[in-house]
Amino acid sequence: MNVGVISDVHGNRVALDAVFDDMPPVDGLVCAGDVVGYNPWPGACVDRVRERSIPTVMGNHDRATTTGTAFGFNSMAGAGVEYAREQLDADQMDWLGGLPDERTEFDRVKVVHGHPDDPDRYTYPDLFGPEMLGEEDVLVLGHTHVQHHEIYDEGIVMNPGSIGQPRDGDPRAAYAILDLDAMTVEERRVEYEIDAVERAVTEAGLPEAIGSRLRKGR
Repeated sequence: MNVGVISDVHGNRVALDAVFDDMPPVDGLVCAGDVVGYNPWPGACVDRVRERSIPTVMGNHDRATTTGTAFGFNSMAGAGVEYAREQLDADQMDWLGGLPDERTEFDRVKVVHGHPDDPDRYTYPDLFGPEMLGEEDVLVLGHTHVQHHEIYDEGIVMNPGSIGQPRDGDPRAAYAILDLDAMTVEERRVEYEIDAVERAVTEAGLPEAIGSRLRKGR
């Protein structure tokens, strides 16, 4: 069974469409949160995830958007949250606000945003370990925007990376394919039209750095 694993879309419709176009046939999908934030297409990204009935958990930007709290966010993050609040309709907000902090899919895959013990904890690759696994065979994380996975005797800990704002030095949109039969992970990257995102960021009145940083993958 092959599962497409995505995370941290952050309102980047152009990158999300590129990922869906690139993705090979899969038996299911999961999303580790932060569908909205930063980039100028929060509504379109919510709709695309919902259209595919992708099991999704709540990210910190999703929570900030639906609760109106963005404490501790930098100016770019705060601007993205405010923009999403203005753009999403009531139905989209209800869906986003109803997302759980964690969920288990396919009886074997636990999905969280930051860490099993704290949805807002940044869990970078050097902090991965088998002790993070409980009864599940696979733990999916997001939040750091850094693509990585580790395979242990106990199972797999993985972060598919960020679709909408990679921060691991590679500007291409990131996702992964999880093979639950072979217990392997294929990390994938796909190029997309960053120019189009930069133009849309400017047209939306969002901070220009939201678009320009995409070229550096930082």
